[in-house]
Amino acid sequence: MIRIVIAEDETLLRSGLISLAEHDGDIAVVAEADNGGAAVARVREQRPDVVLMDIRMPGLDGVTATQLIMETPDLDVPVLVLTTFADDRTVVEALRAGAAGYLLKDVAPAQLRQAIRDVAAGRPVLSPEVTSTVMRAAASSSTGGDSALVDHLAPREIEVLAEVGQGFSNAEIGERLHISPATARTYVSRLLGKLQARDRAQLVVIAHRSGLVDRT
Repeated sequence: MIRIVIAEDETLLRSGLISLAEHDGDIAVVAEADNGGAAVARVREQRPDVVLMDIRMPGLDGVTATQLIMETPDLDVPVLVLTTFADDRTVVEALRAGAAGYLLKDVAPAQLRQAIRDVAAGRPVLSPEVTSTVMRAAASSSTGGDSALVDHLAPREIEVLAEVGQGFSNAEIGERLHISPATARTYVSRLLGKLQARDRAQLVVIAHRSGLVDRT
């Protein structure tokens, strides 16, 4: 059973999300919140598997709440952002805050449930519209240099980065590259440090920008 917390300030929409999430029986909503501050508190209390986070909420917004969750040392809870906003700034801010996924609220119910499962399994999730936004932001970034950084990676690190770029979890990477999930996790952690990426979603961007995904 995947345990989730839903943070959404609109009561009717929050109720609908609860019904949609629990529809198949493998996802359970263990707490709900109507603002970012309450979301952080519920996550600390419940230690869920996933947080479904709105962006625009009264008081503490979803981006700041996500950042607080990510910066809490004893929490290891992925955040899936679900919002109506796909503008470049909002998307990039959410991913920089540490969000593991970003979907728009017009997503189909079955896709929402699958996204929750994917994020719980360690796979980053971006809607097609959001992927375009991320890639556009990455392409226009003044930092650049992803190809040069990749050129200095070890061969196995490049292989793991390519797998991350395709959205595979640590367990799937281990199976595909014939290494243990723990070893795959170690490589991913090493890549995060070497590439100065905050999360797997940013590794996906780097993998695409450097052409690794196109090569596989």
